[in-house]
Amino acid sequence: MAFDGLFTYSITADLQQLVTGRITKIHQPNAQEVILHVRANGKNHKLLFSIHSSYARVHLTEHTIENPAEPPMFCMLLRKHLEGGFIASIKQRDFDRIIIVEIESKNEIGDPIVREIHAEIMGRHSNLLLIDQEQGKIIDSLKHLPPSVNSFRTVLPGQPYIAPPTQNKWNPLTVTDEELTAFFAEAKTSKEIVQQLAGFSPLHAEELIYRMTTAPNPLACFKDFMTSFANGGMKPMYVLFNHKTYFSPIELTHLHDGDITNYPNVHELLDRVFFARAERDRVKQQAGDLERWLQNEIDKLALKTKKLKKDYERASKLDQFQLYGELLMANIYAFEKGVKEVTVTNYYSETGEEITIPVSERKTPIENAQSYYTKYTKAKNALVMVQEQLEKTTEEISYFEMLAQQVQQASPGDIEEIREELAEQGYLKLRHAKKKKKQVKPEPERYVSSTGVTISVGKNNKQNDMLTFKLAKRTDIWLHTKDIPGSHVVIHSSEPDETTLREAATLAAYFSKARESSSVPVDYTEIRQVKKPNGAKPGFVIYFEQKTLYIDPDEAVILQLKKQS
Repeated sequence: MAFDGLFTYSITADLQQLVTGRITKIHQPNAQEVILHVRANGKNHKLLFSIHSSYARVHLTEHTIENPAEPPMFCMLLRKHLEGGFIASIKQRDFDRIIIVEIESKNEIGDPIVREIHAEIMGRHSNLLLIDQEQGKIIDSLKHLPPSVNSFRTVLPGQPYIAPPTQNKWNPLTVTDEELTAFFAEAKTSKEIVQQLAGFSPLHAEELIYRMTTAPNPLACFKDFMTSFANGGMKPMYVLFNHKTYFSPIELTHLHDGDITNYPNVHELLDRVFFARAERDRVKQQAGDLERWLQNEIDKLALKTKKLKKDYERASKLDQFQLYGELLMANIYAFEKGVKEVTVTNYYSETGEEITIPVSERKTPIENAQSYYTKYTKAKNALVMVQEQLEKTTEEISYFEMLAQQVQQASPGDIEEIREELAEQGYLKLRHAKKKKKQVKPEPERYVSSTGVTISVGKNNKQNDMLTFKLAKRTDIWLHTKDIPGSHVVIHSSEPDETTLREAATLAAYFSKARESSSVPVDYTEIRQVKKPNGAKPGFVIYFEQKTLYIDPDEAVILQLKKQS
């Protein structure tokens, strides 16, 4: 991970734009994230703190994260102490991955108070603490650490705040020229740099070494390197190299052969790197039980299909039952009660060979013939019923597979709509049905193409049906992956340009089961050519007069379209 002390330094420098800003709102979407809404320099900003073990970070975000109906206790506490307050300073502690936000506010009786938010970005040890600056005590934190867990520092409300232990490394900003000159007198490995200089991860140590190999003056190179991290970084970039991803606030020249994407600032870079992953993690927390339930239903239906196919094979012998019955009736006087089998000539065969028919020794010849006719009638009826059951089971498997794909790509808000749909279809009972919530219309996601045309995407079946049959015009263009579960996509134009059409097809391919594939077939046609069969489940449609495009899903295109909306 490259969110090291150097990255923290860049972020802290760029966040100075929030100093003197007023905290207008505070939200806590989940147990690991807090968002401060800050009004600064005439603009609204959203400052995200995350203590996720894999995605811990602090940065400004443009994304909207859905909040719970009832704010958690930590969120209520932050609102009590910080809402309406002004940010006095934002600083980094000892070039470590710790950002301290100092906030001047007022208590209940109007007296001025100073509170601090300490964001400790340290992987699985990450935490967010609210500190009383005057008393140096912890008011509360997202994670509590009792003495039994951490003997060095106790993180509990009312306890004195103790900073994480320092590593006794050189601070890159205060180390002397003499010390640096002596240190770099001989070539260093990335491990040696990481061990000696605070804030360096192996990635940035490798970059420094690469630059020094061509620099005539190692000291000047080091100072230029540090300068490049100031004010949010000189050239934030995301690099895909040898199937691994790297990101940094500066240009990673030692990875120049990789697939490079540049970003205007570190905040957009971090949104690109982390938001989709963190969003997926949020969905997993909310929808883990739903995913397991859907997979369990798919497995049960697959087993049912297997059994139905065996029943179908058995029922398919009805022609043999009919033949036995007719041959027994034709030879009714050729055998008597008490025999176990009868050998007769098969008149229906071209060669007229003899055939042996099993019979019941307890039944008369007529009863044996009628028995086979009865079996024939039952098999004929069973064949129809089994065929109907097979079709229904196959349809349900397709339906649940479509829902499973939607859950995998859903946002937290979409999950609740999927639960509601399953409840309406009689598959599930809604949880927490204490208060009857006001019915909210499904809202498809909105994107804007490079040429300014609006494109809508349904992220679940409720949104798909709403988009296709209520929001779209008859002449709008409708897109969907060919024979692959996916979202309904609508271009709100009757004659979209080629760029818009391909970007909409990219959306359809990306929000489908074929997201990880290449050359995904995407059909498109006019809305008036899309029909919903009577009795069809939500999201199921048939369509006509379609054309097909082949698209490679590209997340970078999706992010660009979302940004333009």
